Amino acid sequence: MGCAVLLALLLIAGAVVATRRRGRTRDLSGSSGLDAEADANRWVVRLGAGLSALEVRTGAGADGTATQALTDASERLRRARAELATARTAAEYALVTRTAAEGLDHVRIARTSLGLDGAGAEVWRSENGRARRSAQVS
Repeated sequence: MGCAVLLALLLIAGAVVATRRRGRTRDLSGSSGLDAEADANRWVVRLGAGLSALEVRTGAGADGTATQALTDASERLRRARAELATARTAAEYALVTRTAAEGLDHVRIARTSLGLDGAGAEVWRSENGRARRSAQVS
């Protein structure tokens, strides 16, 4: 009889542990988690594209401000990619988005320093503002 009670308690404890683990997995795979992941990935890709386009255009003619801004943007890209690789929650994806937005700020500074800011700058600024708001809400 004692063995049956012990077995029943072990089965109940196992069911509780399994239910809690399944609940955590469901939180991460929900649509909001996937949306946060996709949004963060989009901003990291955008930072990489903006940075690579600038690195091609700059060369020996880049001034100190542009060079420092590109260095800072490259660091943010590296950090955002590392954060994205380990992110699992909406808050972690918001941190990735925030890091990528910081990198895009540095890209904007480099573009301005190089005299490349043109008609597309306003679109970028409105998109970047949206990224910051979504990162702060999460």
